[in-house]
Amino acid sequence: MKLFERVYNLLSNLYTSTRTRFQSSHTSSNETKVQQASYIFPAESEAHEATIMGLPSRCSLPPDQYDAMCNELTQLAAAITEFEPVRLYARPEEIQLAESLVKTFVKDASKISIIPCPINHCWVRDTGPVYVRGTTGAFPNQRFAINFRFNEWGGKKPEDDGICWGQLWPLMNEKALQENTDFARWIIEHDREPSPVTQVETLIRAEGGGLVTDGEGTLLITESSIVCDVRNPGMSKAEIEAELKRLLGIEKVIWFPGRRNVDITDVHMDAEARFVRPGVIAYSKPHDIAIDLWKELSTEIREILDRETDAKGRHLQIHTIEEPDPRGLVKSDNDELAASYVNFYFVNGGLIIPKFGDGERDQKALEMFQWLLPERVIRQVYTNAIPLTGGVIHCVTQQVPAMK
Repeated sequence: MKLFERVYNLLSNLYTSTRTRFQSSHTSSNETKVQQASYIFPAESEAHEATIMGLPSRCSLPPDQYDAMCNELTQLAAAITEFEPVRLYARPEEIQLAESLVKTFVKDASKISIIPCPINHCWVRDTGPVYVRGTTGAFPNQRFAINFRFNEWGGKKPEDDGICWGQLWPLMNEKALQENTDFARWIIEHDREPSPVTQVETLIRAEGGGLVTDGEGTLLITESSIVCDVRNPGMSKAEIEAELKRLLGIEKVIWFPGRRNVDITDVHMDAEARFVRPGVIAYSKPHDIAIDLWKELSTEIREILDRETDAKGRHLQIHTIEEPDPRGLVKSDNDELAASYVNFYFVNGGLIIPKFGDGERDQKALEMFQWLLPERVIRQVYTNAIPLTGGVIHCVTQQVPAMK
């Protein structure tokens, strides 16, 4: 652990000296304090300044899914605008398309800002910045966001034939892959509303979908998604945990083994279990016809949740939500469907949950969340292209917390 701290401090100081070479010594001192400070990741249920979303590039999706994906993303954005503003990032060559989609699906276009940006993936939960707050009061009214330096979920990309998830995917070139890594930094540097954002550096790589927190010091995370050489070579579980505690204001980490390569994310917890509020969890149970590996993984997650307590010592209340029947929702026997109702998204005064097309399960999920969150408006949004390409609602959204 001491070795990790020494290496981190060395790189932090190197970063500081490079960035502030032509600045005053006072500014350099502040930058060092920023990079070595502790932060807290606010609960998603807290107030948002806006929601980040992204229109995918044409090199990021199977061609026959592109139009449907853009339609569904814009319909989701339209639902979110009923509660808060949306910042929709799109490549310059897709701005006209974005404007047309907004005109078609969004009642109040003033609630959506279309922002030109070098973006490819629409999975902004994983590629984008993670906004945090300072904990010491040393930087009043200053905004912060972590750049986890996305690396394609540990270097994953379609093989040379482009076949993945039963579909033909285009291959991204090196320029596009670098744009994906740089996306979080680009967002941070260009976010000026309501004030500029300071980037928080870290040695670890992670994706936002793998970080499930309650805002009160508890983190749910899988080892498979972060303790691995393709993301964090040479780093131990203890070293990674220490850095997550510093960055996210975590007091207790509940670890789950997860599974490497069972999906592109190596099992992100935002599809498995989510906090509805501190101490209360919505847990996703696979459909009866799911493959045995997913059932085994899910059972393992449930057993750990049942015996754990959170950072405040509370035993967790678990509410099970069964996943839809994938039959009839896929287009061919080779298709795979990401279909978790717990991959929801909090908005100001509401909750957006997926609707997959299984009438019975969709209705049960709606009723469950209405019962769990009677103080919020529950909005259900249809998705098919999004789950057929690997994610659900939470995966394509990222909150920008309101300033306190």
